[in-house]
Amino acid sequence: MGSNKTRTGGSKCAYCDIRYPIQEELPVGTIVGNIAKDMGFDKSRLVDRNLRIVTGAKQDLFQVNQRDGALFVNQRIDREDLCGKTSPCLINLKAVIENPLEMHHITVEILDVNDNSPSFPDKNDRLEIPEFTVTGARFQLEEAQDPDIGLNALHSYKLSQNEHFLLETKDLRKDSKIPILILQKPLDRENIAQYNVTLTAIDGGNPSKSGTLNITVIVLDANDNAPVCDQQQYTVIAKENVPIGTFLLKINATDSDEGLNGEVEFSFRNKFRSKANELVDLDSETGELTVKGLIDFEESKNYEINIEVSDKGALPLKTQCSVFLKVEDVNDNRPEIDITSLSSHIPENAPVGTVVALIGVTDLDSGLNGQVVCTLPEGMPFELKHSSEDHFYSLVTKSRLDRESMAKYDITITARDLGSPSLSSTVRVELSDVNDNSPVFSQSPYTFYIMENNEPGASIFATSASDADENENARISYSLEHVISGQSVTSFLNINPDNGNIYALKSFDFETLKTFHFQVVAKDSGSPSLSSNVRVNVFILDQNDNAPLILSPVSTNGSAEGVVEISRNVNAGHLVTKVRTYDPDIGYNGWLSFSLQQVTDPSLFGLERYTGQIRTLRPFSESDEVVHKLVVLVKDNGNISLSATATVFIHAVEIKEAFASSNIKSSEKTDEQNNITLYLMISLGSVSALFVFSIIGLIVMQCSKPPEYSSKYSHDSNCVDTSGNGTLCHSIQYRSGEKRYMLVGPRTSIGSTIVPGSNGNTLVVQEYNKRVSGEPTEMFKRLAQCSKYSVNPPSAVLSNTKHINSGFGGGVAGGV
Repeated sequence: MGSNKTRTGGSKCAYCDIRYPIQEELPVGTIVGNIAKDMGFDKSRLVDRNLRIVTGAKQDLFQVNQRDGALFVNQRIDREDLCGKTSPCLINLKAVIENPLEMHHITVEILDVNDNSPSFPDKNDRLEIPEFTVTGARFQLEEAQDPDIGLNALHSYKLSQNEHFLLETKDLRKDSKIPILILQKPLDRENIAQYNVTLTAIDGGNPSKSGTLNITVIVLDANDNAPVCDQQQYTVIAKENVPIGTFLLKINATDSDEGLNGEVEFSFRNKFRSKANELVDLDSETGELTVKGLIDFEESKNYEINIEVSDKGALPLKTQCSVFLKVEDVNDNRPEIDITSLSSHIPENAPVGTVVALIGVTDLDSGLNGQVVCTLPEGMPFELKHSSEDHFYSLVTKSRLDRESMAKYDITITARDLGSPSLSSTVRVELSDVNDNSPVFSQSPYTFYIMENNEPGASIFATSASDADENENARISYSLEHVISGQSVTSFLNINPDNGNIYALKSFDFETLKTFHFQVVAKDSGSPSLSSNVRVNVFILDQNDNAPLILSPVSTNGSAEGVVEISRNVNAGHLVTKVRTYDPDIGYNGWLSFSLQQVTDPSLFGLERYTGQIRTLRPFSESDEVVHKLVVLVKDNGNISLSATATVFIHAVEIKEAFASSNIKSSEKTDEQNNITLYLMISLGSVSALFVFSIIGLIVMQCSKPPEYSSKYSHDSNCVDTSGNGTLCHSIQYRSGEKRYMLVGPRTSIGSTIVPGSNGNTLVVQEYNKRVSGEPTEMFKRLAQCSKYSVNPPSAVLSNTKHINSGFGGGVAGGV
């Protein structure tokens, strides 16, 4: 390394400039120069005088050794990073030493070495040149870059060997060289579509360095080729009625161009709408022909379809081809039978050979598919005669007709073609039709059960009838007929004349009406019309819609309150009083039970659950109160039970008070009893006489009426329940053959129904066909039978008599 030194003063200078030239990329630690020697400093005092580099932006690149004053490289030095293309590349440093203080300028010049190769921005370049480009065309390329300077910088370019391109270099500046590619031979994309050339950049160093650029020359297509179809005429055969979407054929066309110039599209050449365009669909991208409409051989046997093929260039080139579609016939048309003349009524004495009808037969198919043969069923007194024309037949009689043995014929003519598979058509020749069938109901009689409190206007049941005739002769209308006790059922029922549905115009009440019957008439629309009727029996089923009614005790103002006086010396079990009730419902809905809801002394009085009897549980004591209040709750056993309450006030009195009260009451009643005794005797005699005459009348009527003419439906009187449970019920009794049936209300939830025909709620009571001398009268037998078939709760059999017994429940509970 050399050094240049400038001093001011004698052997030593306070301010000196020193210049050191060095090459870039020297190893770290390389000595640049000796500052102490070049400036005449005493090396033994360098540490004391603190020699250092204190200024300069690049002071970290160099450091000084304070022991000997040597300046050395402290970091990698890259001239291109420090100065780029600037020349010379100078680094200015300041060396400071103390005692005395001195500052010296040091300049380090960085010399370039050939440490960089020329390089291009990208390793690969793509150049697109249309194939119709004229020779001599120039294409500027990206220049190479070399960070080195001087001889080490970019010097020249070199192009790889080829016959289509030349290289020219253009100097824009001293340090800039632009490569230019020149076309020297025409390009043909269809012959060679791509060229690969290499451009090499070389610097002037010794040894020289280089960089390469791979250039891909793409020859752009020009639309200079028209599409070509592989066939000018295509032929395809399709059967008629092929499904929509069926593939017919694919038109193949190619274009030697590329890109849009080589992409082909297909279209119909006909500018105006044609039948062929409506039958087939053409895919514009693939050229596939598919069926999109119904191809009918009978309409046309051949179709010509003209196809135009075009590329997608800016100035598209086109070509044409044709498709001939041939349609094959299939046996898709049934023979059609046309009765041109028909005599619907023929006299039975018509001679053999009488023409009944003239028949024409056609088939639109061809060949065997269109040849038709007509036939008649065997065993008919008719035959078909083929006329001189191929498609006409005459239907004539072949034997004599007998109206008494066969009044009407349904003639079925079958026409069958000879195709495979063959098709046939059938026509029915009806010679006559009369209204000879009456409507028939599906049941006779109808029996329906409906719950009371039904919704007015709702359909409650339906009747239905059918008629074996047809058309107007089988069209049925429905109406109501019959009168109940002088009242027409139309006042509370309505029927739909079209379907036989029956609607209730009002809500039924079981306690008012338990059963009724009427007739429905079904009438057809023939001329003359025929009709039939059916009996409809309707039974109303009970619901728990009545709360128990308190009969006793009842106060003067009508409230369910009563006052009872008893002696204080009565024993346990003494009957104080009895709560008497009545419920018009039947079955479980009328089965009543009693309970104490409120009692002053529960240990003194008790209430029997099923009889309503209030009894003492123990004798009275001195501490017992005088007045006791009992609130009795009475409720039925319906699914949703209803209830009522009665209040009983019991006054306990001493023996003398009770006796005095009894005497007073007796004296008050004596006069009244004397007056009414006569009336009671007269009334008792009248009732007894009336009862005897009634019994005699009943016996006479029962003996004189045959069993088969007895009323099928009768409202039996209520029966007294002897089971000890005191339960009464409403019942409906009716007679069928040798048995008598009693309908009783079941314990069902509100809205439940009884299945018609079921006798699950019916008691069967055997009747005696013969009366025996000395037997009880009919009335007593019925009372005995009702008592016999009473059962214990909760299945008590209830009757409809308004008698009151010592029990409780439906009808009346609590004795009188």
